[in-house]
Amino acid sequence: MTAEALLNTGDTAWILISTGLVMLMTVPGLALFYGGMSKKKNILNTIFLSLIGFSIACLIWIIYGYPLSFGQTIGGFIGIPENIFLMGISIDMIHQGTQIPELLYIVFQATFAAITVALISGAVVGRMKSKAWILFCIIWVTLVYIPIAHWVWGGGWLEQLGALDFAGGAVVHLNSGVAALALILLLGPRKDTRLLPHNLGYVVLGAALLWFGWFGFNGGSALGANGLAANALITTNTAAATGMITWAIIDIIRTGKPSILGAVTGAVAGLVAITPAAGFVDVASSIIFGATTVIVSYLAISYLKPKLGYDDALDAFGVHGMSGTWGAILTGVFANASIGGVAGLIYGNPNLVIIQIISIVAVAIYSFILTYVIGIVLDKTIGLRVNEETEVEGLDINEHKELGYRI
Repeated sequence: MTAEALLNTGDTAWILISTGLVMLMTVPGLALFYGGMSKKKNILNTIFLSLIGFSIACLIWIIYGYPLSFGQTIGGFIGIPENIFLMGISIDMIHQGTQIPELLYIVFQATFAAITVALISGAVVGRMKSKAWILFCIIWVTLVYIPIAHWVWGGGWLEQLGALDFAGGAVVHLNSGVAALALILLLGPRKDTRLLPHNLGYVVLGAALLWFGWFGFNGGSALGANGLAANALITTNTAAATGMITWAIIDIIRTGKPSILGAVTGAVAGLVAITPAAGFVDVASSIIFGATTVIVSYLAISYLKPKLGYDDALDAFGVHGMSGTWGAILTGVFANASIGGVAGLIYGNPNLVIIQIISIVAVAIYSFILTYVIGIVLDKTIGLRVNEETEVEGLDINEHKELGYRI
């Protein structure tokens, strides 16, 4: 049978669109979301961190990232480095187990690597050198993201164990959140640790683009235009809506008024939590994901962060690390065999929760330790943090010789 006969144009069209949607999540979605939350004097630098992180990850993915992540496994830990620079992969090749082109699957996965490293930037804005960030992205994608992607999605040991991660609860969100925590512990707190968004309009617009793009992030992970993709879309939307409402309710109870920043943060937390489960759970379960993960992230941001004193500038760990962890655990509880083919705790398979916890612990420990080591090496060589004068005056003018606003 020819490659043309195996190709499904509907599936291909949907993943083409989904790839664009995931790119939209990072640039401009995440860039605006983080940029609006940053101080006015740092908006360009904050956006730059997402832009350059996205570009670096995409290039690495094409050169060697994809074959190392999805090549034939070496002991369950890394792929065989074949097809470097995608040599040997033609436009006629169909990705195994799907009806879409191999090249399309490659670029779809590239956007996942790209947004993962960009997410880390939210924790370090306002105090990390641009050149240190550039080198960090190169090393981190190579030594942290690529191996973990192989473990979970590329035939590695966690996939062999049976760990479930539909679209990146562990690979993307837990991974980036824990890496963010490691970096901020190395960098130390900013001179002004308050979260004072200079443009909430940008934040809301960025959150809306993230929500919109997440349909491609989760829905596209079905790798086809089918019922599984539809299930991923509806569970994703439901979890996000529930998260937004839940955070608003908590704000009203605590302060008497709903916060716009809190509402959009709740939506993002719901989106993060449902990511590992979108193709494994039903719609009713997604409401539980959205409601409960907001409580987890709210407590992490409002109580854990001030108590422990770490400066997670834009709450990358509090939202992505904590909600990614919670979503991975709930996947082990609510996975429905009639949807994703695997049963969780409430359907008689408590072992899946144990597997999910093993996955969480393995990813968290590896990501934290490797990120910390990478950070130490960079700090001892070129330095991680800008000087005090640069931090006070702003990174836009000192790191880029540009200003986001002329007045």
